[in-house]
Parts: sequence; C-alpha cells; structure tokens
Amino acid sequence: MAKKAFALRLDDKMLSALQRWADDEFRSVNGQIEYLLHEALRKAGRLNVKQQDVNQQDLNEQHRDGTATPATMAVTPETKGS
Repeated sequence: MAKKAFALRLDDKMLSALQRWADDEFRSVNGQIEYLLHEALRKAGRLNVKQQDVNQQDLNEQHRDGTATPATMAVTPETKGS
C-alpha cells in the first residue's frame, strides 16, 4: 500500500494531546493519526472490504514482526519490502 504525504495543520493543544495518546499506545503521532482515521472510516463503513482487510493485515503484520515503528507508520510514501 503506497502512502501519500500531506501537510496537516493542528493547534498546539491538539498536537500535544495526540502526542500523549500516541506515547501511551507506543505509536508515532503520524501512526496514531493514521490509526484513528482508519478506525473512523471502518466504523462509518467508508472503507471497502478489500481495502479494510489489506490495511488491517498491514497493521497486524507490523505489530507482530516488530516493524511498527514511527518510520513505518509515518504518513509518507512507503517502500514495501525494503
């Protein structure tokens, strides 16, 4: 799954709250935002089943094999298999 980079503007309070939440769950802020957006889309039925399954498999694999690091969870282009 290729990821696209984009700018996101947040006020200081929101960014601080996201940072604390991400720290509590051992994620980067980017990873936390990606997780929250994915869950919101899934709950709202906005992801098609195939895409939802692929995204969840990627997250599960990263968690299992220990590659779920800030670099792999950042909202930037991803290089698979490297």
